[in-house]
Amino acid sequence: MQLHQNLFQSTWVERTNLFVLLVLAWLTAIAPSFAKEDSRPSKSTSQPNVLFIAIDDLNDWVGCLGGHPQVQTPNMDRLAARGTVFTNAHCQSPLCNPSRTSLLTGLRPTTTGIYGLAPWFRTVPGFEDVVTLPQYFHQQGYQTLTCGKIFHDAYPPPKVRQDGSEFDEWGYHGGWGTHPEKKIINMQGGHPLMDWGVYPDRDDQQEDYRVATWAVDKLAELAKQDAAQPFMLSCGFRRPHVPCYATQRWFDLYPEESLLMPPILRGDRDDTPLFSWYLHWKLPEPRLSWLEQAGEDRSLVRAYLACVSFADAMVGRVLDALEEQGLANNTIVVLWSDHGYHCGEKEISGKNTLWDRSTRVPLIFAGPGLKPGQRSPQPVELLDIYPTLIELCNLPSNPQLEGHSLTPQLAAPNVPRPWPAITSHNQGNHGIRSDRWRYIRYADGSEELYDMIGDPHEWTNLASSEDMVEVKSSLSKWLPKIDRPLAPNSHARVLSWDGTTAVWEGEVINPEKLER
Repeated sequence: MQLHQNLFQSTWVERTNLFVLLVLAWLTAIAPSFAKEDSRPSKSTSQPNVLFIAIDDLNDWVGCLGGHPQVQTPNMDRLAARGTVFTNAHCQSPLCNPSRTSLLTGLRPTTTGIYGLAPWFRTVPGFEDVVTLPQYFHQQGYQTLTCGKIFHDAYPPPKVRQDGSEFDEWGYHGGWGTHPEKKIINMQGGHPLMDWGVYPDRDDQQEDYRVATWAVDKLAELAKQDAAQPFMLSCGFRRPHVPCYATQRWFDLYPEESLLMPPILRGDRDDTPLFSWYLHWKLPEPRLSWLEQAGEDRSLVRAYLACVSFADAMVGRVLDALEEQGLANNTIVVLWSDHGYHCGEKEISGKNTLWDRSTRVPLIFAGPGLKPGQRSPQPVELLDIYPTLIELCNLPSNPQLEGHSLTPQLAAPNVPRPWPAITSHNQGNHGIRSDRWRYIRYADGSEELYDMIGDPHEWTNLASSEDMVEVKSSLSKWLPKIDRPLAPNSHARVLSWDGTTAVWEGEVINPEKLER
């Protein structure tokens, strides 16, 4: 079994490395052409516009990141060719609401106490008047517009989604869309969103298609307006978030008979602390064992890949419109995902972990004055987007921000950063990611440590090794000094620890009832 695993891992790594090399060669070859492909007159303003693209639950299964050797994402790849892709970028929380709240406020989850799917940050004492990224750009004279999912879907509350509230203009918000009359996948858990397969018949029946259409139409309108006022257009896509529905054309890209599954080590969690399970004690997302028992582990991977390619096509529609309207030469484009996603790795599916599969995300900057075809391996955070856009757009700095501008790496991608990337999931649980190491400290003091160069799948926990004491010490100094408890009215995916008892979503955890 172990020999088979080694051979399988070798095949995956070899194919992934070859794929990345081919993508790199392609990006290098085409990068100069992208600077010239917009033949229409440029709509110029004194300050650049911003196109802010969010993708839900997208891990590193993107061509330019090499996370899966078969994934097809030509549009994100061509965007990377125009600018810089950060290959070691990480979210601040592996869950939608806290991750997006952190990015848009410029504050860490440990600062706000927002770790779960609730609350809305403007209901938390002390943070009611925080100036978000789009609000700051509005204050500086930008026209701010939004469509799709930018904040967590529940927020701001629907009654607050009015023009002038958070954004100058609220466009098509959309939702999870229609569902088949009967679920395609039926297995343990049974949550209505835990479904995947070929559905619907046409792409234009998908909510993300409608979101992209609104953005395309709005770019045409913006191109006709007075160029004196720059705009910030936010566009958020929900796929590949479950339910992983896509039309047949996207599934056809990944034939069942040749599908490569992600490398999985049996017994991978044997050297991880029990507390690691507490972070995802009970979730709608199925465990790997449930998927395998139902024979649906391969179907999930295939559906996830299909949805990634569909989302990429929607990104392509918006990028095409930007170019066709003569706006590309004066628009900074930033593309990001709120967190990663497990497709069986570490014995689970979903997010809610402090490992790379859950924290590593795509992050791409491209636009006027930014060098094409660059790859930065430095550890960076989604928290860094806010200050970076401020600097790129020549706006006054915002002293509330906890992130750091990425402009040094946009100028020279290998310039070292003195800070690691930090991810937190509920009070006391933190992951520290440097260029080489991942260090995890849980609320009960248990630890994990991985050499990400020699062990990129995080299969061997080195935390108990006497040789690693200095490494752990150097990384632990980055553990957040401010580490607030759960904000009032927190719920959904929340965990607390009082020193003796762990409580998950209001119920005391009984370790003997662990489901693996």
